[in-house]
Amino acid sequence: MAIHDFVLQSRETTIELHEIHLSSKNKNALNQLLKEFKHVAVLNHYKLPIDNKLLLFGHTGCGKTTTAKAIAKTLNKKIITLNLGSIVSSKLGETAKNISDVFKKATRESAVLFLDEFDYIGKARDYDSKDSAEMKRLVNTVIQLIDQLPNEVLLIAATNHSSVIDTALLRRFQLKLQFEAPSDADLDIYYQTLSQEFPEEFRGVNPIYGISYAEAKDITYRALKNKIIEKEELNSQLQNG
Repeated sequence: MAIHDFVLQSRETTIELHEIHLSSKNKNALNQLLKEFKHVAVLNHYKLPIDNKLLLFGHTGCGKTTTAKAIAKTLNKKIITLNLGSIVSSKLGETAKNISDVFKKATRESAVLFLDEFDYIGKARDYDSKDSAEMKRLVNTVIQLIDQLPNEVLLIAATNHSSVIDTALLRRFQLKLQFEAPSDADLDIYYQTLSQEFPEEFRGVNPIYGISYAEAKDITYRALKNKIIEKEELNSQLQNG
């Protein structure tokens, strides 16, 4: 299969990095990363490496993918997204070649390479023993590809299960940012932020807590849509009445 069969294309509008609800620690780390890329030429002159390998891990639905896209937008770079869950196959030799091709594409285009479900390589170690040697070769291939990345390419990997990833792979990432489930106070702010973009008559979402930002977004938009549709149907009834 060709490279484009594995690279994911998103049609979603990418939000700005400052619009994402990040912890202070994560904001500071990302601001430092962005500054390094802004001044990559002078840092290259002094032969100083860029922190261009970033691991995003933690609770599902809390902004890892959104953050990766926003970083690429801020850097004005193309983002190449590869879901390892869909590319790792029983033919691990082919998998290694396909991953290598995507790394080469990212290097040629000086892009942001986003590897989603990065833990899938770790999980694949649970295959039966006859595949263990081939799996080890795949992990070694990925390690070599990461080590050979030029400064201008930013690698972002995301996982909900960092504990299963090979420690040798984890060591390659200079930055590791944890994404935690939002608190009730965080969700209150998020509900309000989402709702305030709409007319006041449609606001007033019944908040649900103990969920992710992604789930809160779905709940908010569903409530807003219901109120908008209710108004439209009422207006239609009045006009036809």
